[in-house]
Amino acid sequence: MKRLAELVPPLLFLAAFLLAWEAAVRILSLPSFLVPSPRAVVAAAWEGRGDLVPASLVTLAGALCGFATALVGGTAGALLFSQAKWIRSSLYPYAIFLQTVPVVAIAPLVVVWFGAGFGSVVLVSFILSVFPILSNGVEGMTRVDPSLLELFALHRATRTQVLLKLRLPHSVPFLVAGAKTASGLTVIGAIVGEFFAGYGTARPGLGFLILQSAGQLRTELLFASVGASTLLGLGVFLATGSTARRILSRLDSPSTT
Repeated sequence: MKRLAELVPPLLFLAAFLLAWEAAVRILSLPSFLVPSPRAVVAAAWEGRGDLVPASLVTLAGALCGFATALVGGTAGALLFSQAKWIRSSLYPYAIFLQTVPVVAIAPLVVVWFGAGFGSVVLVSFILSVFPILSNGVEGMTRVDPSLLELFALHRATRTQVLLKLRLPHSVPFLVAGAKTASGLTVIGAIVGEFFAGYGTARPGLGFLILQSAGQLRTELLFASVGASTLLGLGVFLATGSTARRILSRLDSPSTT
């Protein structure tokens, strides 16, 4: 019941926004190629469902693979950076480089180096989404209570034991927060990757449909494709958030042993 109550305000706002959009299109007599009405967008989505649904699944596959590799790569990078300050000072600036350079500038290079197709889409998605996981993981692994480090040293714990039994468990909430941020970026990365390294007409993703519908001035389908992209990103974000809550609730629950 509480979850349902939380959904009411955003749904009411969405309904008001759609009504205002529909009214503005009719009152201002806006041409459909410029701003289509919500009804026209829904009709175009239903008519083009044979293209939108498979394209959404293709984009989802690229986004999930990019997210999975970012989760593994970001965690591994955080484990490495937590080992010594000189490692962080030497390599962390290059991790920041991936975040500061616009992905639209990197994507063409990815195509040149690795060719077009699924692998390049996953790589672009990885580049865009790995930094939040890496930065949050480093934060969690390096901000360990010094008294706990002294306790482990007193018991002559090895570096591996400190890493796996202290630093990594302590960083889980930070990694979860980074994963939630990255989940919102991974679909964006997949679509940007499809702009430059798409699969072509044989196996199009949402990125290809967006470019195609824009080039053909099929604005209704363009809006529908953008809407599908938004719903896809929202779905990945909500799924990640739900998984994160389960992980954190298990960590907070008392041990039954």
